[in-house]
Parts: sequence; C-alpha cells; structure tokens
Amino acid sequence: MGLEIERKFLLAGDGWRAGIDRTERMAQGYLVGAQALRDGTAKSSVRARIAGDRAWLNIKSAQLGIARAEFEYPVPVADAEAMLATLCDGVLAKQRHYVTVDGVLFEIDEFEGDNAGLVVAEVELPAVDAPFPRPDWLGREVSTLARYYNVNLIAYPYVRWTPDERDALDGEPPAC
Repeated sequence: MGLEIERKFLLAGDGWRAGIDRTERMAQGYLVGAQALRDGTAKSSVRARIAGDRAWLNIKSAQLGIARAEFEYPVPVADAEAMLATLCDGVLAKQRHYVTVDGVLFEIDEFEGDNAGLVVAEVELPAVDAPFPRPDWLGREVSTLARYYNVNLIAYPYVRWTPDERDALDGEPPAC
C-alpha cells in the first residue's frame, strides 16, 4: 500500500525564493472531493493533476494527519484535461517551487485564482518522526488543519478566509 508522510507549513518569509531549484505550474481538480468527504460518503479524495507534459490520478485516504494512504497512476494529459473540464467541480491552479535544504526537498505551493496569496511548504518524510531541517522561512505547521488541504480549497478558497484562519490562529478542530 502507498503511504504519504507529509508535513505542511505556512511560510514566515521569502528567504526560500533564493533556493528555488525549479518551478512548474500545476492544475488539479477532484473527481471525489471535499463534500463527499464531509458527508461521509467517500473514504478518499480522487484528483486529476496536470504538471507540464505529465498527468496522473491521485487517490488519498480521507483522514487528517501527516500519514495517509496515497496511490498515483499516470494518465494521458488529454484524458486529465477532459476530466478537469467535465468531471470536476472546479480547478485549483498553483506554481510549485522545489527547494532543497540540507538534502531535504521542500515543495512550496504558491496558489492562484481565488487562492492567490496562499503559500505553503510541504515536506515528505520517510517516517512520521523523521527529522528535517527547519529553515528560518518555515512558519507555523498546518498539517492537521483541513482547510489547508488542497481538496478543500475549491469549495472554501483562501479569498474567503478570515485573518485568523489565514494565520492558523482560530483553533480549527479536525474535520475531514
């Protein structure tokens, strides 16, 4: 079984920009998304994602936390484009920047559209308790705040968040 161990953080500054190795634009939409997860009618999110000349389906278990079941399968770009255009409730667009710190890869997502202004760093780890560098630009952890999950950003985009929600100061209880 595929397992993703990922931690997500707000950013405390722009120092990461000097370390960008590469950047790619991504578009993704959900075939099984946030509403089904909230309703309890789905045990996973299912998304189609396009990045450059690659596309894939991604299936992630519906649970909060830093460790979740995850499966990815390549699909033709034309198929993913058709899914995004006809089967998804919306499309999330972002620039993903890749920054390596002390041999550890951070993926920094800079969102577009109704989520413009939201920038988060993600780091995938080999184990839940694995150590990783904490550069000074790494801010508050939001790994267990459901609204920061991409699946929720289509229905409840960043533009609608309160200042406390944007700063992760509102003490959101775990949701989907």
